[in-house]
Amino acid sequence: MKLGALRDPFDFFHNSGRNLLTAVLIALAAYACAYLVIKDDLLTLYYVGLAVLGIVALVAILKNWRAGVYYFVAWIAVEDLIRKFLGNNMIVYFAKDFLAIALYLSFFVARKSTLTKLWRPPFLITFFVFFWYCVIQAFNPASTSIFYGLMGLKLSFFYAPLLLVGNALVDSEKELRRFFFFNSVLILAVAGFGIAQSIMGPTFLNPEVIQEDIRGLSTLYRVSPITGLIAYRPTSFFVSAGRFQNFLVVSWVLALGFGGFLLMRRQTGRLLGFTTVGVVAAAALMAASRGVFLWTLASAMVLAPAVIWGASWAGEQRIRIMRAIQRAAVFVAITLSILVCIFPREVGSRLAIYAETLSPYSPQSELGLRTRDYPLQNFVAAFYYPRWPYGYGIGTASLGVQYVARIMHAMPMNIGVENGYGQLVIELGIVGLLLWILLAYAITRSAWRAAKNLKGTVWFPIGFAIFFYAFLLVFPMSFYGFVAYQDFVMNAYFWLTLGILFRISEVTGNLHTAQASA
Repeated sequence: MKLGALRDPFDFFHNSGRNLLTAVLIALAAYACAYLVIKDDLLTLYYVGLAVLGIVALVAILKNWRAGVYYFVAWIAVEDLIRKFLGNNMIVYFAKDFLAIALYLSFFVARKSTLTKLWRPPFLITFFVFFWYCVIQAFNPASTSIFYGLMGLKLSFFYAPLLLVGNALVDSEKELRRFFFFNSVLILAVAGFGIAQSIMGPTFLNPEVIQEDIRGLSTLYRVSPITGLIAYRPTSFFVSAGRFQNFLVVSWVLALGFGGFLLMRRQTGRLLGFTTVGVVAAAALMAASRGVFLWTLASAMVLAPAVIWGASWAGEQRIRIMRAIQRAAVFVAITLSILVCIFPREVGSRLAIYAETLSPYSPQSELGLRTRDYPLQNFVAAFYYPRWPYGYGIGTASLGVQYVARIMHAMPMNIGVENGYGQLVIELGIVGLLLWILLAYAITRSAWRAAKNLKGTVWFPIGFAIFFYAFLLVFPMSFYGFVAYQDFVMNAYFWLTLGILFRISEVTGNLHTAQASA
């Protein structure tokens, strides 16, 4: 064997000095890892591994912001899994924010170096009015700590720059397919493991001892009121059943839109696209969440006629759309049939919960209570607080207030209602609620115009799906609970996909040209 054959694998930098240093560092790292394994100090090993991966990811993002988008999206899907196995570590929780900062920095530097003018969102003025009002509310004298305000600003606006990133990401149909294919694989993994956990129970994908702050979120069960059947509410990779349920809602809408696009375009990957639809439908059923069940059902009932309306009469577009709907229904039916045949008891408990609590003919029906009476009562209850005209400050009734109180030693506010618009009244006052409704209207109006501009093209299913998700999040879901908008998964997807929608609506001709030359 020649000496060069052994030397080539270690020729990292084409420089003997750097190669020697690299080899020494690798040897030291291997020794340190072996020592930690022998000492059974696996927790430290995990932290070191995560730190190394984080540094590598940050360097890669700074070198290529497009790759950074995929690192970021993948991380927000798996971050909670790592966090709950490391004792709800807050450093892990904020890791996505460091990735986001690196992504923004890399993106803006790249745009500046190419002298590319940044895209201007059509609702920019409305957005800034609401943003600066919230900044003022961060200093509300009724708030017991500025950290509540900083947290509220982060939850509401930190991922808004993804709007610009998403708009620049999809500059060809190749990039559009790449993003949605990647997203489909991610959805399959999260939803598939969620189905497995719904069957195996909380011992799967959860540590033996769950940290106190998230223990209650990871071990929730629901019982059917008449038959007494019990169903576990899975969390999949996330720390809470609620976040997994939110992920299923956005996944279902985007998967349906992407499936319709693939069939109209006659592109490879249709099996992946429609398999994703079937698996997400099964996960939504097994989630034991009435909200997810109703949101997915309503979304399908809206998206199906909408994409038929948006198809062109010319050619075979409407025929392809009908085939897309049929295939989606077939894949959903196949997936659910497999579940029923293999796990009839687990599926039966979920069906009993839905039938006994959602059917208007059930004596234990909660359909009217949960969809109308209870949220309206909580909305009205927000006006019982004396500061409803001007609020207590952004973040004071938001998601994660317990962490601010515990980590920053802030005095608990002990305010809040179980209604999203009521939460806005408590935090921002009646003016803040009106400004949010104005911003939500401006966003959905602009998104609708962008989606309508795609009518008669193969991109309409994706465009309408993104518009519908935006509408769903900022209006009905935010009304029932503003935590849906503040959920970092929902929020990141919201801003990122909105940018993609506006891009494809403005450059459909360029996308077509790029596809033709690909």
